Amino acid sequence: MTLIAAFVVLVFAYSLVSRRLERTIITAPILFTGLGALMSFSHEALHELALDRKDLLLIAELGLVMTLFTDASRVRPHMLKGETNLPVRLLSTGMLLTIALGILGAMVVLGSLTWWEAGIVSAILAPTDAGLGQAIVSSTRVPRRIRQALNVEAGLNDGLAVPFLMFSIALAEVKETDAGGSVLLRFVVEQLGYGTLVGLGTGLLGGWLLGLARRKEWMAESLTQLGVVALPFACVLLSEATGASMFIAAFVAGLATQAGFSEVGKHSVEFTEDWGQLFDYFVFFLFGLLVTQVWSQFTFAIVAYAVLSLTLIRMVPVAIALKGTRLSWPTVLFMGWFGPRGLASIVLGLVYLEGKTGLPGETTIKLVVMATVLLSIFAHGLTALPGVNHYKHAVDLLDNSAPEHETADVDRASAGGL
Repeated sequence: MTLIAAFVVLVFAYSLVSRRLERTIITAPILFTGLGALMSFSHEALHELALDRKDLLLIAELGLVMTLFTDASRVRPHMLKGETNLPVRLLSTGMLLTIALGILGAMVVLGSLTWWEAGIVSAILAPTDAGLGQAIVSSTRVPRRIRQALNVEAGLNDGLAVPFLMFSIALAEVKETDAGGSVLLRFVVEQLGYGTLVGLGTGLLGGWLLGLARRKEWMAESLTQLGVVALPFACVLLSEATGASMFIAAFVAGLATQAGFSEVGKHSVEFTEDWGQLFDYFVFFLFGLLVTQVWSQFTFAIVAYAVLSLTLIRMVPVAIALKGTRLSWPTVLFMGWFGPRGLASIVLGLVYLEGKTGLPGETTIKLVVMATVLLSIFAHGLTALPGVNHYKHAVDLLDNSAPEHETADVDRASAGGL
């Protein structure tokens, strides 16, 4: 119980000074990762980590499942329409180029990986984390259109990265084993197919029942949140029983639930902003402890790739994706830099390792992911407030006709007035 006890004490202490810390460069991920690293000095904590690895992974997985469901439940059609819509540019051109450039960079810098192993690394590190950039997406000093674009991107790219990761793992297994097409068939049918069906079934049925209960006034307002939260956990149980991907199921369920219960996003956000944050904090706490076990193995090539992943591999695709939007270079650089890697990358990396595929490049993959996330936690956390201040000054110098000053509603108008 040493790990849990230390985490509970830390959560309580953080709650006492959280408002004061909001004015500093010390973010919650920095704090929980740092304290998790300090737990490496406790032999009891390390012993518990070795014994309870699967239980701890389950907690981390549940955190990502809840995040995927919540993010998907907040998506509205107008967010993904319009020729000049910033989120759709980042999620299509930007994300595809990021994955492609990530694969190429891994082959050049790391050398020892196969193309499919490089694809695994790139897919794990493709999602961004709005939680690490909370000071960005919640700051009124950043134009609303820019905040919304980064927030929607972070909300959807983790769900979109899952199929890329699974596909890369399946192809890597095909190359390294004699399973051949059976691995790909299992991937398509079980992981993607069953995952989509579980998500659709859970979301449509659950949404219809929630909507019916709301219309008939059967449901107490205070318990609506619990009804919504039960759906992603139902996805986990059904996925375990069918061999489906719980992540794909949760993401699809978040989208599907809206068909019957349009308020699902509101209630799922209420949960994640309160109790759901405990999952996130625990993941960073666990990550801090895990990373101390391997950081002596970080080679120059691994650190170099981590730096590239957070800079060129992210910033060049963003610049290309935003071409034609008339956004200023300070905005393009700002959006390119603030694409932190956090919760999704940590959990996807853990899920890959627990799969025990036995690929030759598994150690390298693990070290690259951990180095990149660790660097991101501190680099993006420490630069968030200074970055906002510098960017605010740059935006103030732009004239009123600059696209940065347009509201997100302009994007809706371009989509046909939605």
